[in-house]
Amino acid sequence: MSSWVPLEANPELFSAWSAQLGLDTQQSTFHDIFGLDEELLAMVPQPVHAVLCLLPLTPNIEARHRTEDAAYTPPQGADEVLWFEQTIGNACGTIGLLHAIANSPAAQSMAPDSPLAQLLRVARGATPAERTKLLESSDALKTAHAVTAEQGQTAAPDADDPVDLHFVAFVRGPDGKLWELDGRRRGPVARDVPVASASALLPSATKFVQDYYVRCAMLTQMRTDPDQVQFNLIALGPAA
Repeated sequence: MSSWVPLEANPELFSAWSAQLGLDTQQSTFHDIFGLDEELLAMVPQPVHAVLCLLPLTPNIEARHRTEDAAYTPPQGADEVLWFEQTIGNACGTIGLLHAIANSPAAQSMAPDSPLAQLLRVARGATPAERTKLLESSDALKTAHAVTAEQGQTAAPDADDPVDLHFVAFVRGPDGKLWELDGRRRGPVARDVPVASASALLPSATKFVQDYYVRCAMLTQMRTDPDQVQFNLIALGPAA
């Protein structure tokens, strides 16, 4: 399996990645989520289209994912969601960006003939296996990822270095609930969390991350190595 240099969790870099591929970032762009308090969430431009979460792959989180995947069946409405399997090492940032844009109102902000619009247009008519090949063969996607990875504020690891942080995307699904899109899973995951409207996505997604992932990671990791409990949240929404 080929590997890419990981992307830094940085809304400016995510916006640059998107602009390279054809998203109009004067309409839809990425914003920091500085905290989970109501006052801090209110600082994020609304309504939020998608939420990206960088989470640590702790033993507890990995075990919980394995349990869910063992019992996985595609949820009703899965054929309405564009999901990509991750077969490229360290490409979770790019996969997360694709999931966030393709499955949210931000998809309407793409230039029709842009590389991103063309890729997603082909992907919507393809099988999951064909989508995988589409990503693996996309020079535009590989170039955008490489250029963005070089621009991080911190020194990036080598492409083959082990990385225990991972991006997932949260969107409002076709059933009006929270959907989690992760290329390492068996498919899109429908969470039993109501998202009554577009404006409810940000509080619903951040509360789920706190209740499901942060508490899970802290069960053992906080006692053994608290510095490794790293989470980062970024919103995709209207330009400020």
